Order: sequence, then structure tokens, then C-alpha cells
Amino acid sequence: MKAIGYTINGAIDRSDALKDIEIKRPKATGHDLLVKVEAVSVNPVDVKVRTSRAAESDTPVVLGWDAVGEVVETGDKVSRFRTGDKVWYAGAINRPGTNAEFHLVDARIVGHAPKSIETAAAAALPLTTLTAQEMIFDRLKVTDPVPGAPNAIVVIGGAGGVGSIAIQLLREQTDLTIIATASRPETQDWVKELGAHHVVDHSKPLPEQIATLAIGTPAFVFSTNHTETYVGQIAEFIAPQGRFGLIDDPVGFDIMPFKGKAVSIHWELMFTRSLFTTEDITRQGEILDTVAGLIDAGKVRSTVTETFGTINAENLKRAHALIESGKARGKIVLEGF
Repeated sequence: MKAIGYTINGAIDRSDALKDIEIKRPKATGHDLLVKVEAVSVNPVDVKVRTSRAAESDTPVVLGWDAVGEVVETGDKVSRFRTGDKVWYAGAINRPGTNAEFHLVDARIVGHAPKSIETAAAAALPLTTLTAQEMIFDRLKVTDPVPGAPNAIVVIGGAGGVGSIAIQLLREQTDLTIIATASRPETQDWVKELGAHHVVDHSKPLPEQIATLAIGTPAFVFSTNHTETYVGQIAEFIAPQGRFGLIDDPVGFDIMPFKGKAVSIHWELMFTRSLFTTEDITRQGEILDTVAGLIDAGKVRSTVTETFGTINAENLKRAHALIESGKARGKIVLEGF
């Protein structure tokens, strides 16, 4: 079957950074589904893995952690899905990725795809949706108020893939006041369109801008990127006993500024449940089914902003390069082989 992978990790501008390859088609057993991949999207994790993970014994590394497709085989322990079902999911970081014609995935982390949007539009969402929903409700527990704090959340990096869906999920499922950060006119317009109540510029000091809103010190902060840049500022503007969540890998992350306010710090990794086969692993499938329902009800929209054509090495290299540039808005998708 067709796939895209690499054997030497490194920079995206090399001719062999990603290659069109042929690999053996897998078979579904146990909890697994075999899915015929119809569309994928590209995430920052693809870039991180491509630059850091070396191939083992010349076996190509296949990236990709978002897919929509059709179930073609089910393992003997699968009960929620049948062949022919349309599914969407984000996969597992310790298994081969979705940049392949056929892909094996644990059915417990899979959801039924939304019916009301195009396949490519749906492919933009699984990883970011799971990341955002888990952070909002499982880590920050925003439905549990912070005593005395305004019921407000700051989403740093609101125009990115995770921020774009987080704003929508917050708007539809909570009564929090949403303050999103964005620095360019087009990204500021984007987060407003998605439902942010207020927009502040993260290229300028945040505490002063948030104070100008006259809301008070927000109870929650969700940082999606460049967290090390904002640590001091977050510690200044977050409420005492507030909750701060992050998803990136800040260099030299100093948590001491948060001690005085007894701020709790929460890391979200969407892959944790699949990595450790946690007791609540099925929650990911449940989340995806819930959000598919929100989409089909017209309450949440896709965050796709770029379509880069068919799933092949050249188009994936273009997508990786755009993500590395830091100028991506929303999500990049590819469809078909």
C-alpha cells in the first residue's frame, strides 16, 4: 500500500525529508480497526517527531495523527464499529501514523465521523478537538469555579489549530468569558469569528490589556504555544488559586512565579490515554462522538483553512514547512491518494 515516511530525521528542506513509499498492508486484530484513510491533517506534533525520531533498522517512520476514513476490518474485541462505518480519530504517538492508504487504530479512541461536513473538513479536527476538550474539562475542570475569580479564560495562541477549536468548544459548552490572544489583523478577525468575547495582542504586554477589559483576574489560562514567553505575565494576571494549563514544551519553564497565588499547573498530552491504555481510554471515543454531534447540530465548525491536495510526500513537505514558519492559521488538510 502507499504511504509517506522517512528513514533519516531532520530538516524539511531535504529531498528525502519525506518520501513516497510502499509498505505492507496491516490486518486488524483485538481492539483494532483497519481504516481506509480518506483525508488527514498536519499538526505541530508531525514536525516534532520528524525532526527528532530516528528510524529503526531502516524501517521508515510514517507520520500523521489525524484521519477520517472508512472501516474495512474490525478486530475480534471491537463492538462499537462495523465495516463501512465512517470514522475519525487522532491515533497514537507510539504507533505508525495516518499518512498511509490503510491504518490500524485502537477502536476505543475512535469516534463516528460527523455527517454534515466534508471529509477533508472533518480531518482537520480530531487531534485538536481531543486536546482542547481534555484540557478544558479533564485538566482545568472549568465547570468547578475558582473561588472569587471571574468566570473567564485566556486562550494564548487562539488562532492556531488547538486555539481555534478550544474557543468554539468553550463558547458552546460553558458560560466562560473567552479572552483569546492573536497578533495579526487576520488572526484577530479569525478568533472573533470563532466566538472569542475579547481579543488581546500577545506581541504586547498581556496584563495591561486584560486589565483594560475590566473583567478582573481570569480564573483559567490555556496556553497553546510559546509558553516560556508568557510565564511571568500569566502569573501576574491570573487569579489567586487559578488554574493554568499548557500543551507545548517550554524551555526552562520556571513554575516558581505561580507559588504565591497557589496556581495549579496542568499539562495536557492527548496521547496519554493511548500510551498507557488508561482505564478511561474510551473517553476519547466519547469526546469525538460528542463533538461530531455539535458539528452536525451546526454549533461547531471545522477549523480547516488550507487544503494542500492529495496525500503525498511533496504536499506533506509543503504543509510541514508552513507549520514550521509559525504563520499557519487554523488547520492544513490533504485528501486522497
